[in-house]
Amino acid sequence: MHEPLPRTEPVFGLLAEFDGADDLMSGVRKAHDEGFRRMDAFSPFPIEGLAEALGHRDMRVPWLTLFGGIFGAALGYGMQAYTNLDYPIIVGGRPLIAAPAFMLITFELMVLFAVLFSIGGMLALNRLPRLHHPLFDLEEFHLASNDKFFLLILSNDERFERDRTRAFLASLKPVRIELIEHTEEPV
Repeated sequence: MHEPLPRTEPVFGLLAEFDGADDLMSGVRKAHDEGFRRMDAFSPFPIEGLAEALGHRDMRVPWLTLFGGIFGAALGYGMQAYTNLDYPIIVGGRPLIAAPAFMLITFELMVLFAVLFSIGGMLALNRLPRLHHPLFDLEEFHLASNDKFFLLILSNDERFERDRTRAFLASLKPVRIELIEHTEEPV
């Protein structure tokens, strides 16, 4: 999800606070039905179906993992084949390119690169480590780790208009609605 940048949008988004997971799920579904697509939800525990309700279908990390695994396997197999062809040592009549003998190193490098690509890709796509986020300025936001539920509608959503979006969020009957502004430009 692309977040609004301070250079283009002075407001980061509108945040609605709910007391329960059912209220949050209901709010996310109504926001999706209303046409909002750039939104996020924060909960103290995983809620089944929340990611699908938000429309999160990003498959970049699994593809990076697959690419890393293929790259690692090819590197491991190719490295052994190159070494055996460049420095041939015939042992017991075994061929120089013996696939069963190469499988251990090939498998280990496949797993290693799959993990490295998935972790590195996840960090890069999430722009982590990130020392500042506009939501951190809201004092109550730390309650998302304990017992509060938040729905954020980003200002770069096509349907976002400050007053109309606030009125829509108010119709969901949240505990409160907060306007989130950019206070610091992300690095």
